[in-house]
Amino acid sequence: MVRTPADALDAAALRRWCSACVDALDYYCEEIDGLNVYPIPDGDTGTNLLMTLRGSADLLRRELPSGTAQTAAVMARGALLGARGNSGVIVSQILRGLAEAFAVAPTPPGGDAVAEGLARAVVLAYDAVAEPVEGTVLTVARAAAEAAKGAGTDELSAVVSAAAAAAAEALALTPGQLPALARAGVVDAGGRGLVVLLDALVGVVTGSPAVLHPPARPPKDTRALQRARESGSAEFGYEVQYLLSAESSAVQTMRAALAGLGDSLVVVGSGDGLWRVHVHVNDVGAAIEAGVRAGRPEGITVTRFDDQIEAERVDEWVGRAAVAVAPGEGLGDLFEAEGVHVVHGGASSNPSTAEVLTAIQQTGAAQVVVLPNHGNVTGVADAAAAQAREGGQDVAVVPTRSPVQGLAAVAVADPARRFADDVIAMAEAAAATRWAEVTIAVRDSMTSVGRCRAGDALGLADGDVVLIGESVGQVACDLVDRLLIAGGELATVIVGVDAPPGLAGELAAHLKRAHPTVEVVVYHGGQPHYPLLLGIE
Repeated sequence: MVRTPADALDAAALRRWCSACVDALDYYCEEIDGLNVYPIPDGDTGTNLLMTLRGSADLLRRELPSGTAQTAAVMARGALLGARGNSGVIVSQILRGLAEAFAVAPTPPGGDAVAEGLARAVVLAYDAVAEPVEGTVLTVARAAAEAAKGAGTDELSAVVSAAAAAAAEALALTPGQLPALARAGVVDAGGRGLVVLLDALVGVVTGSPAVLHPPARPPKDTRALQRARESGSAEFGYEVQYLLSAESSAVQTMRAALAGLGDSLVVVGSGDGLWRVHVHVNDVGAAIEAGVRAGRPEGITVTRFDDQIEAERVDEWVGRAAVAVAPGEGLGDLFEAEGVHVVHGGASSNPSTAEVLTAIQQTGAAQVVVLPNHGNVTGVADAAAAQAREGGQDVAVVPTRSPVQGLAAVAVADPARRFADDVIAMAEAAAATRWAEVTIAVRDSMTSVGRCRAGDALGLADGDVVLIGESVGQVACDLVDRLLIAGGELATVIVGVDAPPGLAGELAAHLKRAHPTVEVVVYHGGQPHYPLLLGIE
């Protein structure tokens, strides 16, 4: 095959580079996977980078862009859509930096534009990482950008060659910057992947085969590294990733929430409201819920770092189960009818950590989902789950804030799915259920909608008072009308022990009259203090 040098990166050269990246990463994938010890020794960086660049290649084939700027933009967007893992997300930002520089550069762009693009890429990559660490792909990218700028020429081959050489030199120094790399006797896996991509670019620009650096040294103790990889993180057990459509302001709030849940947080955007989110956590449900509050997450994936040792746990714990906190006898019966283990308690009688832990352990299950069903119980559920994990059970807390959300989660549970996928489905179903409550004020007080007096009926939506009235029935009807403004197909009505006679019938008749297309399901939950619980799906 005849290779043609490229004096500038036109659209055809960018497509050749994308193809060369996929081929090179496919070739080096196993080697890069074997280097993976930071931040989690899970052995998948090569695979993640390959899938990320395949995302670029796939989108190029589908959209067939014309022109350098458009082609670069499609490559960057495809990488963001296909990004896997920390390094994949960061590499997607490197491509975005190049695309942004090419959008304002002379056409087709030369060495100066590449240098500007790499400089922009480094800014984006560092901004994307909540806690940047040197000795990683970030360090290698910065060295490449500085060398490209320092080349002092617009000659494309000189710029990309300088960048690739500097990246290789920076990669060789990474073991001296991260103790985990030094102990394993390896260079950074993400940095190695970036060197492969830059070598592929040199090959396209010069018309020569990509420069093949000697394979990185294998770990000094491959057995020790394998043990570490199988056990995953000692602190955070899950990798959660998803695409998110959201406004920038909401993303900043979400980012702060995720930073409090775990580490290895990376949030990057495409510039048009689409974001790629990556984080390591223990509370998968909370990580997903943070995305739901910010916008519309999709393509959710969850990886459990210690999946490889699951077989070792089967001897002690077997199967899958769910534990739910229920504030009333009727609600307890509803959950038990679905095979859920029940802890009695709720808003006015919070169960203890020990009670929830005992329920988790008594399931005898290797995998357990916990449904706290009230915000005041979530912390207790998290603490119990952490203790159960120490005993060998895999426990996920889906942060349900109302029994109606818990019932929605149980309705979609499927033991035939992978546990992580089942947790995702339950969390999504819970988050998609709007919930509300009707209660009676026990004293005069100031609320967000004005002053209430003891004995007034209060309507609460998502935990906040939104309605005050004299009649429980009228407040209930007004509350359900408010919830259905955003639409809905199913209304779940749970009647409490203190509900006035005929309340369920009154509300059902109102729904039939005012919202005839909405299906209504009524349960007698027997919960105290809340004559009515409502859920809209």
